[in-house]
Amino acid sequence: MPTMKSRWVTYLERSSRLLRDGTTKIVRMEGADTPSRAPITLYRFNTQQDIAEYAMGCDSDMGGTSTAHLDLDTDPAHNEPVGKPATAKFWGEMRLGVRPGLEGRIRGGYAGFRNKHRPTLFGELTDDVSQHSYLALRLRAAGHPRTRNSYFVNIQTDGPISTDLWQHRLYFSRNDGGWEDVFIPFDAFVLTNAGEIAPDQLTMLRERIRTIGISLLGGNSGVEGPYELGIDEIRAVNDEDVTVPPSTCDSVPRLCVSEWKIDWLADSACVFGCCSFEFAEGGAGGDAGAGTGGWRAVIGPERTFAHTSY
Repeated sequence: MPTMKSRWVTYLERSSRLLRDGTTKIVRMEGADTPSRAPITLYRFNTQQDIAEYAMGCDSDMGGTSTAHLDLDTDPAHNEPVGKPATAKFWGEMRLGVRPGLEGRIRGGYAGFRNKHRPTLFGELTDDVSQHSYLALRLRAAGHPRTRNSYFVNIQTDGPISTDLWQHRLYFSRNDGGWEDVFIPFDAFVLTNAGEIAPDQLTMLRERIRTIGISLLGGNSGVEGPYELGIDEIRAVNDEDVTVPPSTCDSVPRLCVSEWKIDWLADSACVFGCCSFEFAEGGAGGDAGAGTGGWRAVIGPERTFAHTSY
């Protein structure tokens, strides 16, 4: 776990980098140039330092019995196909049961992670993907086959409403646990608030992406068992970078919302997009306080997506 000193050093280094980059843009007059369409690597998962930049939680934070881990995976069998010495492994046991005494009060069956907030002396660090059309994730879906269709991508922006979250379901084309690139158009994400689909679907504030995360919602479909998701990197790309033509699922409903509501209440927006709480960043999960609203799990839009397998 990071010490107070290491967090302070990280804070200062991040602030210095933001100042340096901003000054460089001014000196080079980059604002006058044509915006770059080159791919942007938003997050890497290849070192222990990379892994330390993510917060994680699961239903056990609220009385459930699932487990969640985000570790550095150095297994050559997993990493050689992508040419990296290490990648991340999000894994654990998805369970629907809850602790004694909480039966009927809460529902288990969720786990997730997202990058930690990045404060600086000049405000919070965010990412600008306004010149890019797709979120690209290089992933490896392993674990029990029945858990592979319950993953979601969640994006939080630095907008005026902190509980807003954009969501999209993850679709995998491989069933052998191999690596694949998944491309999701930013305009295919659905706006939710405290776990419910927002009645007014606003345009995502892509100039200020605050966090990106992945969640596993096993409780929504009654799925239990061991899960494992390999993660190499998350990027922002354009049409010329999509290696497989996107396909559309026009024959299925655009949205599916599950009435998966619980009575265990907490006080913020779920950072991995299924409920109305936010876990603390200090550990794997953290504490949640009392709050004011229940939550529903959201099954994202079955819309445009594409894959490249390795």
